[in-house]
Amino acid sequence: MTNLFSLKDKIIALSGGTGTLGGSIAEYLVEQDAIVILLGRSTKKLKDKKNDLDAISPGATFTYEVDVLNEDALNEVREEIGHSFERLDGLVNLAGGNIPGATLSANQSIHDIAISDTQKVLDINLFGTVIPTIVLSGLMARQGHGSIINISSMASKQAISRVLGYSMAKAGVDTFTQWMANEMASKFTNKIRVNAIAPGFFIGNQNRSLLTNEDGSYTERGRKIISNTPMARFGDASELNGMVHYLLSDASSFVTGVCYDVDGGFNSFSGV
Repeated sequence: MTNLFSLKDKIIALSGGTGTLGGSIAEYLVEQDAIVILLGRSTKKLKDKKNDLDAISPGATFTYEVDVLNEDALNEVREEIGHSFERLDGLVNLAGGNIPGATLSANQSIHDIAISDTQKVLDINLFGTVIPTIVLSGLMARQGHGSIINISSMASKQAISRVLGYSMAKAGVDTFTQWMANEMASKFTNKIRVNAIAPGFFIGNQNRSLLTNEDGSYTERGRKIISNTPMARFGDASELNGMVHYLLSDASSFVTGVCYDVDGGFNSFSGV
């Protein structure tokens, strides 16, 4: 009997797979007997993560040092993956984040924002998804199947204060996801799917100081988020794994162009 949820021997590339959320997803995938390809800029981070993953499943992880904003370098990686693995079953675009100059402090207004830093945030969060998707989906078009997962955000759906560039970028990811879903299914094959996941609030290295104080208590921003989350807590990185599994597996074969919220109810709550 066919197991629709099996990820065994599926070849799945991840950008941002050395971060908090991406690292958890990478660990989960190798536990499910998938072959994981990590894409990233830092040789050390890639090596350290590969060592961690090899401890779980020896020989199941491969790495390519590449900047996901570098189209030429990604073209080379695409050909190397095609030559070495002969196919690419999945792509999860996790590269992204924010930088201080593009994040307003509580006492700043929009006129204090650093435009250049905001543009950088747009680049990594939007084009850091657009470019690898367009380039690596070329392999999927050749082979006739594949699943792509983009990472959206609660910030794409409503005006969350202080993170203008990040919000604009993630809204762009939502539109791009729908656009690519239509493009791949209508012009190539209906066996190529493109979906997105919008995580709620998870504490990671990049946002820890925004959400928690040094003593572990919540900041004012952290308290506001919790008060607007029906489950009344932040998410654990492992709680994205189930949705990632579903979208990469054959169980979601008729699902494309959709953005799924994994947010403890944040997006459904009116605040009253």
